[in-house]
Amino acid sequence: MKIGKTEARINSLNDQGKGVFMGLIDPAKQPPENGAKLAKRLEEGGADVIMLGGSIGAQGPVLDDLAKRIKESVSVPLHIFPGNVSNVTPYADSIYFMSLMNSKNPYWITGAQTLGSLVVRQLGLEPIPTAYLIFDPGQTAGWVGEAHLLPREKPDLAIAYTLSAQYMGMRFAILEAGSGAPEHVPLPIIKAIREVSDIKLVIAGGVKTPEQAGNLIKAGANCIHIGTKIEQEGSVEAIRKFARAIHGEG
Repeated sequence: MKIGKTEARINSLNDQGKGVFMGLIDPAKQPPENGAKLAKRLEEGGADVIMLGGSIGAQGPVLDDLAKRIKESVSVPLHIFPGNVSNVTPYADSIYFMSLMNSKNPYWITGAQTLGSLVVRQLGLEPIPTAYLIFDPGQTAGWVGEAHLLPREKPDLAIAYTLSAQYMGMRFAILEAGSGAPEHVPLPIIKAIREVSDIKLVIAGGVKTPEQAGNLIKAGANCIHIGTKIEQEGSVEAIRKFARAIHGEG
């Protein structure tokens, strides 16, 4: 499967030695007009990709309305971080076509993907083959996805999952602690995976400061999701601090 525009943008930034700042907006948590304004501030602050997603309620007219408003106001790619088969919209550019590999339920490993594949094709979304791995504490994503949470002190298990994802042809692996988690996935796990795998590593959940984001990139991460923190402190200057740290500029 050929690489599309969103993935090519990510690869280009990584090739320049930069991490990729992916700002996440949950359509279920705020009115569309507020989400569109946040997307504009994200672009102004230096976010490389804007994402839409959430574990519960990020679907239907709420998702479509916000996605349409964002596409009318920003030029960076609009990417979907899906929570289920209904989290798709024709107004986005791309989507993580992802398997929750450590789920206890086959639906989240291959079932949802099978049901959603034709819709992704019909809407013309760029699919990015992605492994989704949820670590302790998991938060809402872990509960909804029925995940057998990966322990934070066992890098060998994380290595095994990411290597298997790479060998099966996935190009990205999201290491998820859960939205609003007290801490992100530990640096030693990221370093251990990077030593044996060249899959793109995306860190999600628990990233609260620019310093943490920068340290994750230095440890071997390629992309950082920032969601809860920018919803709480979404000024352009606060966003810009994350962008500089992720890009390695400060």
